[in-house]
Amino acid sequence: MDIEVFFESMPFAKLLGVELTDVGDGHAEGRIEMREELSWNADRVMAHGGVTFTLADTVGGAALVSVVDQPVPTIDMRIDYLSAGTGDLRAKADVVRVGGDVGSVDVDVYAEGDGDEHVAQARGVYKTG
Repeated sequence: MDIEVFFESMPFAKLLGVELTDVGDGHAEGRIEMREELSWNADRVMAHGGVTFTLADTVGGAALVSVVDQPVPTIDMRIDYLSAGTGDLRAKADVVRVGGDVGSVDVDVYAEGDGDEHVAQARGVYKTG
């Protein structure tokens, strides 16, 4: 399965501009270029929480797909927002566990720029069987 093509052809991920930049061996990275229409704030471009969540979910799923080589629907995702994403967003995901029925993935999301501010931490649970 061509993981990058699979995820980048998802209509919602495509609409937001999710780009996978590295996928393999239970690890994935991706990004979203921030733009005004993805902001929750009319005065300053700051990523809406749903944009941050979608990036984490998509990159987390890609990390797991790189291990199980099949689509993995999301069962649950918990996210902690640490600060507002004011630049392009970048996510890194690593598989924590792969089971016969479910797999779990940890994801960190950063706002690119000076120091790459840590904006969110997530744990995703996906169906593997």
